[in-house]
Amino acid sequence: MKRTIESELTAWKNRIDRKPLILRGVRQCGKTYLLKEFGQKYYQDVAYFNFEGNPTLAERFNQDMDTARIIMELGVLRGSKIVPESTLVIFDEIQFCNQALTSLKYFSEQVPLYHIACAGSLLGIALSQPLSFPVGKVDFLTLRPMSFYEFVLANQEEMLLDYMEQLNAKTAVPQMFADKMTTLLKTYFVVGGMPQAVAKWLESKNISDVERIQEQLISSYELDFAKHAPAVDFPKLSLIWKSIPNQLARENGKFMYGHVKPGARAKDLEDAMQWLVSAGMVYKVNKIEKPFVPMSAYEDPSYFKLYMADVGLLRKMAGLPAGSIYEDSPLYAEFKGAMTENYVLSELLHLQGDVPRYWKSANMAEVDFVVQIEEKIIPIEVKASTNLKSRSLRTYREQYKPAIAIRTSLGNLRMDDGLLNLPLYMLWMMEKIVRRIK
Repeated sequence: MKRTIESELTAWKNRIDRKPLILRGVRQCGKTYLLKEFGQKYYQDVAYFNFEGNPTLAERFNQDMDTARIIMELGVLRGSKIVPESTLVIFDEIQFCNQALTSLKYFSEQVPLYHIACAGSLLGIALSQPLSFPVGKVDFLTLRPMSFYEFVLANQEEMLLDYMEQLNAKTAVPQMFADKMTTLLKTYFVVGGMPQAVAKWLESKNISDVERIQEQLISSYELDFAKHAPAVDFPKLSLIWKSIPNQLARENGKFMYGHVKPGARAKDLEDAMQWLVSAGMVYKVNKIEKPFVPMSAYEDPSYFKLYMADVGLLRKMAGLPAGSIYEDSPLYAEFKGAMTENYVLSELLHLQGDVPRYWKSANMAEVDFVVQIEEKIIPIEVKASTNLKSRSLRTYREQYKPAIAIRTSLGNLRMDDGLLNLPLYMLWMMEKIVRRIK
């Protein structure tokens, strides 16, 4: 399954000022698999080392930071020499060895010809001991669950994607292609982007098999709470995690501490919530009242929404049957908006890397997301179907006069007086289409 981040890995490999790489990401999003595949494709040799439950490996880093000795002993451990530039050295689960993290500084300064790539969970890297982290001596990339574009590629529809790459805001998507992409999108809502779930879908096309994988992933995340979190925070983490589907299903989606636990306030739960954010399990989208640059100056971090890292896991945790999505049943109607917003957030993260904001005015008008593309601040209104009425977006446009506004739905691609109607299945094209608008 092709991941678009491969081009960034290739750019890292070819940089003259390359430093050791840390590939971060939520657990089970495919970091190890990606690095191994990358190594096999672009290097003559791959030297793989996993620090989890491996004290013999950790001992190589506990003596001193002599990089020549470390490289020699790692070669002995694997039974073959590690060659500069020809061998990709992979340190997996590096968060389990703080001394190995520290060593990256010395590899960067003393032996930059060695290509070292590390995989680690966002949580583990965040919790590493402060003195061990090689500040300024490593490169970072973040891997997320598979995007919808990557999901369509995995379903062997590359020609369809290539065709859609050529479209601009004045070209409607032919109905037969729109129908095909809509069906793929519904399947993506069911399966999500966790690589194990996607692989199982491609293998069996059986939703029950996919849901079994999703249940295992959810359970493994919850086990991480017990494994990594302070004991005092474990009950809070579980309550917040399990409350997210209900929080999003509420009319305005604003996160309410009191809905996690009756009587709870921010001071009771915010540390536990930040733990989930640091782990990459949830994303916190803050409200802004004015869409000006820099947006960070106008956000209110006390007023926010929480979304999950993967739309498929959100569906499973909400207990939403897969059939209700394909059939657009009334059972799905109440949760359709929340699912679609979570999907849009995931796509925006793949496009821009940074968590967007959302806009809410004092008179209750609300726009789901606000992003910046070059010098443009762009509001994005999310519609789950073909209903395109949007009082809030109209209010925003009247008040701030943006050059471009986006409404994303299952309606077709078109441009109407500064309002770009962008199909949900084409969000991966958002930046390209905006730049093509004259």
